[in-house]
Amino acid sequence: MGFLAPWFLAGLAAVGLPLWLHLLKRHRSTPTPFPSIRFFERRTQSSIKHRRLHYLLLFAARTALVVVLALAFANPFLRWQSGAGAGGRKLIVLAVDNSFSMRQGGRLERAKREALAVAARARPDDRVQALAFASRVQQVDAIQAIAPDDGASSYAELARALRSLAPAAGLPLEVHLFSDMQKTSLPASFADVRLPDGAALILHPVASGPLPNYAVESVTAPARVFEAGARVQATVAGYGAPAATERVSLVFNGKVQASKTVDVPANGRATVEFPAIEPPFGGNRGEVRIDSGDAFPEDDRFLFSIERSEPRRALFIHDARDPRSALYVETALDASPATAVKLDSLSVEQAGGISPDKYAFVVLSDVAALPAGFESAVARYVREGGSLLITLGPATAARGRVPILNEAVVPARYEAAESSDRWEGVRFFQAARVESRTARVEARLSDSTPLLMEQRVGEGRVLVFASTFDNISNDFPLHASFVPFIQQTAQDLAGVARQSPTLVVGSHLELGTGRRGAAVEVLGPSGERALSLEESTRAQTLRLDRAGFYDVRRPSGRQELVAVNPDRRESDFSPVPEETLALWRNTGQPAVGSASQAEAREERRSLGWYFLAAALALAAAESVLANRYLSVNREAP
Repeated sequence: MGFLAPWFLAGLAAVGLPLWLHLLKRHRSTPTPFPSIRFFERRTQSSIKHRRLHYLLLFAARTALVVVLALAFANPFLRWQSGAGAGGRKLIVLAVDNSFSMRQGGRLERAKREALAVAARARPDDRVQALAFASRVQQVDAIQAIAPDDGASSYAELARALRSLAPAAGLPLEVHLFSDMQKTSLPASFADVRLPDGAALILHPVASGPLPNYAVESVTAPARVFEAGARVQATVAGYGAPAATERVSLVFNGKVQASKTVDVPANGRATVEFPAIEPPFGGNRGEVRIDSGDAFPEDDRFLFSIERSEPRRALFIHDARDPRSALYVETALDASPATAVKLDSLSVEQAGGISPDKYAFVVLSDVAALPAGFESAVARYVREGGSLLITLGPATAARGRVPILNEAVVPARYEAAESSDRWEGVRFFQAARVESRTARVEARLSDSTPLLMEQRVGEGRVLVFASTFDNISNDFPLHASFVPFIQQTAQDLAGVARQSPTLVVGSHLELGTGRRGAAVEVLGPSGERALSLEESTRAQTLRLDRAGFYDVRRPSGRQELVAVNPDRRESDFSPVPEETLALWRNTGQPAVGSASQAEAREERRSLGWYFLAAALALAAAESVLANRYLSVNREAP
């Protein structure tokens, strides 16, 4: 109960008016004529009886009238719950953090026990919903069934799920959060953890405070090696930990290859590098370990993979009168052994009996016409997932169409034009224009002529370069930017740079399964199939929910080994400051003057009119009683 105008309660002081009327104003002495008082004895008469209250019912009516009038002007009201909040019903959300850091010291089991205790105290008319959250939020039917996850916890994802849950529930939310309250779980923007209006957040920390921890933070290693050895560099970090000396070991396929010691500064990082090693051919499971002896050994190793293989080969088809283009491209590829692509250069006349299936990609360098059988083989190769690079020059322009794509080519222009910012200073003297509505333009000349275009054909891809590599139509091969362009394009077309060999739990692995029903097989860390038969033919990506090695076998016969590690943000056990937690709790409170969900459920019912009606009734009763008691002076002689 409350009062809209509490200052009117000062009118209760008027209660003294009826008391004054009945106690002090009632006694009056009426003179009585008497002849002589000399025969009377002198005495002292008490006046107490004159100060006694008479007409008690009238006095009570007048006093009640004053009190009721004061209360009526103070306008009292009652708070009344209506709608979804009527009767105090609510949705109790039990949010259990099952991220990677909750493995430490039985924190997850402690969180589940406390969640069960809160669920047992819920009232029969309340609804209870359990959530498990790490990198994503999942509804669970049984709290005991919540299993530890390798992902990083995200309070932003939890808040987003709660904001979606509140409108569908139609009840006020009481959120119980069971977590180790890691500071790294907060997003960069505090607005992302905003709770739904009217939600109450109750925190249940399962960690007593910060925990010193050492971890292998990262490993830098080549994804593939061909002729040279592999150099491995590891970073060891201490999170809230004192300075220490750690022993670091390099492991390949379960065998220790080398060990070193490194001095880690207090709350800092140290780097250790291992010399070049020669891993065996094929996919190799690498690992860097430390012997920290801290309270959280789960992050004392970091997984990576290195594939050793022969360089992949590419087929370069050119006109017999143009050997210069192949020479420039081959020289650019040989400039770095890490490119791992070797060129087989053939003229158009030599390509008749060649099968493109054994090559990583094919290059058609300004060819006017191809042997019929070879052109059909290249078209099929692209449709089934192969990669093709086409350069356009005078021969292609004379034919009037792009090979394989059959797109129209506008005759070449012979005026100089500067390249785009990607290749600063390069001059193009001849560039063809392709009329295509489906190609995506990757680069343009300064006059907006498309220079580099990409187009999907079936399950494959085709890159079109609207000039040549012969140093005649342009001076691109003479510039330093030509070498990285050729190397990166070759790696991309060969598929050796599309996927990192080391990923973080919660990221997605690109599969690129085909529409023709070609299946990709993925074996998880425990050797189980990560995809069903239907998913293996249709899924484009795979979410990596667990740490370990994933063996990916693609339809082309290529096999990849992908290492997945937990997010190293989970290794920092610094807690969220108390003032930040207090701000987070307040985000569920409605703003002043806002039509929030909580205000919609609460109503104020005024009682002022009821008190006014009571005052009218008391005024009528007082009038009747006053006429009854005071109309006749009963003390008159």
